[in-house]
Amino acid sequence: MARRKKGRAISGVLLLDKPQGLSSNAALQKVKRLYNAQKAGHTGALDPLATGMLPLCFGEATKFSQFLLESDKGYRVIGQLGIRTDSGDSTGEVIETNSVHITKKQLEKALEQFRGDIMQIPSMFSALKHKGQPLYKYARKGIEIERPARPVTIYELELIRFEGDEVELEIECSKGTYIRNIIDDLGQALGCGAHVTLLRRNFVADYPVEQQVTLEQLEQEREVGESLDHYLLPTDSPVLYLDSAQLDNESADYFSHGQAINYQNLQEGDLIRVYDEQEVFLGIAEVDDQDMLAPKRLVVVSEN
Repeated sequence: MARRKKGRAISGVLLLDKPQGLSSNAALQKVKRLYNAQKAGHTGALDPLATGMLPLCFGEATKFSQFLLESDKGYRVIGQLGIRTDSGDSTGEVIETNSVHITKKQLEKALEQFRGDIMQIPSMFSALKHKGQPLYKYARKGIEIERPARPVTIYELELIRFEGDEVELEIECSKGTYIRNIIDDLGQALGCGAHVTLLRRNFVADYPVEQQVTLEQLEQEREVGESLDHYLLPTDSPVLYLDSAQLDNESADYFSHGQAINYQNLQEGDLIRVYDEQEVFLGIAEVDDQDMLAPKRLVVVSEN
């Protein structure tokens, strides 16, 4: 007999305003316990130093977390010039110190090279894996792993403030961008070194910032017996930017059992959100070479 799963079979997405000092996984586990949820996962780690939007997926929504991992994101970052650390932020060991004699004109010129399509070598203190282990575990042992540069796109990079040895920037970027690297590379370009002292993720994809909730809010409401489910956004929220298709109930039943469905005006390779006549989300499909909706990620409707 299969063991009964612990917790509630809830589905949806919570926009957590992650506090400073907690790893993304530690924050996830705290929220998962507050919800007594069977299944949950985060959508791309934020450093313990960082605060801000961390979408957490519950239940069936975890099937679509990859779409948030691959989405664009925005950050506010403060970097301190003159001090370089091994991790690129204030949690690391100082490896270089220099006096700072930088003008605003020099700074603005240096920032130009970080706009648009750039190549970036991931930090050794990142969660990227090598032979099944995150790079930061090697870094803590003093082991350096060769990392190939990767293409990323910086859509917006605005200088908000430059005072003394502090630089404050607002950055909108593609998936896989390491903000610590931008600050570290900026320090190298200026010849004085730099590291991150404050980092906040402002947004992920098109999620509404005003719907973020803090861990403290969740804990307080849970203590007085309040349900937290009203904070959950729908299971389909990670994929709302995709085109949608609505099936009649017979076709919806076939689709939910893994069968491809005929549908009009399709483009091969497109990903499509699929709903039944009652507008219940069934999952996503990929248009195959026969111009049919082929199931790609199906939702267990009873858990929605």
